[in-house]
Amino acid sequence: MIGSMSRKGNCFDHACIESFHSIIKRELVYLEKFKTREQALRRIFEYIEIWYNRERVHSSIGYRTPIECERRYFQTLMTKAS
Repeated sequence: MIGSMSRKGNCFDHACIESFHSIIKRELVYLEKFKTREQALRRIFEYIEIWYNRERVHSSIGYRTPIECERRYFQTLMTKAS
């Protein structure tokens, strides 16, 4: 991961990750009680890898899942290359 190189005090510097943290808290963390740290880590991993990336549609990418958007992107590259 590469650290941000924006100027000090730029309020838009971390907007993307802050938005993601807000979503994961609202959709997962505040709705469940975790008994152990390991259980929390497992559920957060499942949320991101299974739900957020593969099933949840995102308005910023045309109401597609990130996996679907990535697949279309690489299909476009392969089509242009051939």
